[in-house]
Amino acid sequence: MQTAPHPVAIHMQPHDGKEPDAPPYPYARAVAGPQPQDHVLWSLFSFSFLNACCLGFAALVFSIKSRDRKVVGDPEGAATYGRTSKCLNIAALIVSIIIFTIAIAIIITSAAALQVQFQEMMKKHH
Repeated sequence: MQTAPHPVAIHMQPHDGKEPDAPPYPYARAVAGPQPQDHVLWSLFSFSFLNACCLGFAALVFSIKSRDRKVVGDPEGAATYGRTSKCLNIAALIVSIIIFTIAIAIIITSAAALQVQFQEMMKKHH
């Protein structure tokens, strides 16, 4: 015979800080030690300028998830999302550098080929 689950009440209102064991900020728990990095600024830069294969967007999503985990007091989750964001930012940077280098090489090669064709055309014309 199953019994009905006990109802659970969750109080989601901000507190006034007057309780003796209340955290210093509403909805947050105090975490001792250094805070994990979320790399939000780097991710915004990657999303804005180095968004090759949408890696910058993915890095931004994981950075925001990391920041959310910090707010709720989960440093392990924040660190995990932060490391993922860092890896995605590095991948976005590397892929963008490779694409930029290939594009420059194609432009230089095309310009050299056009110059040779133009010179040949000018020789035939005279």
